[in-house]
Amino acid sequence: MEEQDQTLMQQLCDGSARFRMLYEEHHLLEKELRQLDQKVFLTPDEEVERKKVQKLKLAGKDEMERMLRVHRQ
Repeated sequence: MEEQDQTLMQQLCDGSARFRMLYEEHHLLEKELRQLDQKVFLTPDEEVERKKVQKLKLAGKDEMERMLRVHRQ
C-alpha cells in the first residue's frame, strides 16, 4: 500500500466513525479466519462460519475501498 493511501486511511480512521468501525471489524474478522485456518479439519458448521466471515470481511473491505476512492478525488 502506498504511503499516501496509508495517510488517507489514518485520516479516515480519525475522522470517520464508520471507517474506523469497518477497519477494526476487518482486523477482527482476519483474526477469526486465521484461527479457523489453523485447524486441521473444520466441521461443517465451522466451514459455514468461515465462508460467512470471508463474505463479511470482503464486504467491509469493499466499503472501505469505496470510501478511500471518494476521498482520493
